[in-house]
Amino acid sequence: MTELLLTGAHLADGTTTPLRPADVLLRDDRIAAVDTPGAFPPDIPRRDLTGLVLAPGFIDVHSHADNAPLLPTDDTTKIHQGITTEIVGNCGFSLAPRSRDHHDTLATFLQRLFAPLQLTWTGFHDLFAATDAAGYVTNYCPLVGHGTLRIAATGMTDAAPDDDARRTMRTALEEGMTAGAFGLSSGLIYPPAVFATTDELTDLATVLGGSGHYVTHMRNEGDALLDSLDEALRIGAVAGRTHISHLKVTGRRNWGTMRTALDRLDRARQHGQTVHQDVYPYTASSTMLTALLPSHLLVGSPEEILARLTSPATRDEIATTASHRHEGRTLAEIAEATGAEPVDALIDVLVTERLRAAMIHFSMHEDDLELALADPRTAIGSDGLPPGTGGRPHPRLTSTFPRVLGRYTRDREVLTLPEAVHRMTWLPAQIFGIPDRGLIAPGKVADLVAFDPRTVRDRGDYQDPLQQPAGIPWVCQGGRTVVEDGRYLGPRSGIRLTPRS
Repeated sequence: MTELLLTGAHLADGTTTPLRPADVLLRDDRIAAVDTPGAFPPDIPRRDLTGLVLAPGFIDVHSHADNAPLLPTDDTTKIHQGITTEIVGNCGFSLAPRSRDHHDTLATFLQRLFAPLQLTWTGFHDLFAATDAAGYVTNYCPLVGHGTLRIAATGMTDAAPDDDARRTMRTALEEGMTAGAFGLSSGLIYPPAVFATTDELTDLATVLGGSGHYVTHMRNEGDALLDSLDEALRIGAVAGRTHISHLKVTGRRNWGTMRTALDRLDRARQHGQTVHQDVYPYTASSTMLTALLPSHLLVGSPEEILARLTSPATRDEIATTASHRHEGRTLAEIAEATGAEPVDALIDVLVTERLRAAMIHFSMHEDDLELALADPRTAIGSDGLPPGTGGRPHPRLTSTFPRVLGRYTRDREVLTLPEAVHRMTWLPAQIFGIPDRGLIAPGKVADLVAFDPRTVRDRGDYQDPLQQPAGIPWVCQGGRTVVEDGRYLGPRSGIRLTPRS
């Protein structure tokens, strides 16, 4: 039995109660006791955290690091932020299931988001066996992606799935849930999910039995935001719980709509629905560059899509990339450099990069962001691009959690420090049924982070996004120190978690 006493810190225990000085006794991988300073015997080995805030390890409720266990190097973009647990499989993208008939379609679909993968699994049991064997830097809580389900059943088509295809999708979702998934996710701006009807998604939601999680990147976050919220709530009512991914209001003409959106969600709660949302602390989003294209252009194989894009008729109708040649440039800058119109520059980038391009899109207003961030049902999610792709990703990959603690808590006072920690810990643990985490209390797993409230801040920006944050010197998982003086020590100390029943 190994004991360690953490002394000198002020405790943000995961609830919204005020900070207080406390000593915390760890015994093996658990928190054994929490008491006033000086209450424990002097002979216990101890670590001095004077001047720091001690909090539960942060939980990133919106991650795309599904592939992190399969990378040869450790992905440290999250652990350096104090994140010890991640919800993966968001926006309809999961790494399983894979069907024999549509293997190549899934492989090319996943290559638009993830670093190259060797798909050796078929279902979720096989996938989780592979990721379990590889090990986890952070704890891994997977969702089942609707987009991947649809590809396994029908490929990249805009046709509605017939009864057999729907049965195939339901069976695969059942297998994912049996294997330990936390719910169903959708990404309704991405093909092939963009072609799905509300009825198709509601049919899948019945598999969750009225007590599961429907986690959605909604169909529209701009002009049709409120209609998209209504659709999400209808589907979530069947699933049991609704979670709105990266709640935002996009497009200048829609700015100021956030209050109405939050009221719509509150009204659903008043009618008995369980509804939450997550936010990232930036007014720019990031997604695949193909999202700018009309959905009908994205049907079929990459070769078919590229053939449409190189057609003069398509150009008449209608920026991080695989080679990184366009990093940090706007489409307007690319157009000016090449002497092309912006729409031609867009198509040229997609064609030369074979559709493997991402963008950063400045489309939100600070007032809407702060309003969403202040809502008590808002958890924090990074929505960072998957690790291993290189280039200049959105800085939210490395900086989301310290940015909330620095800019929006200390500097702008949108949240109090106990509230901010709550949104990163106990709230997400409750939302998703994450076992034994999110609180500093006896019996909980000793996933912990210590940070300096005076200096914690994000250092990554849009031009240099991969900088490590400041002010987070110590992280432990299961009672083992994994970050010391801001240095990642390893080894991989996370585990795959299964939902609390």
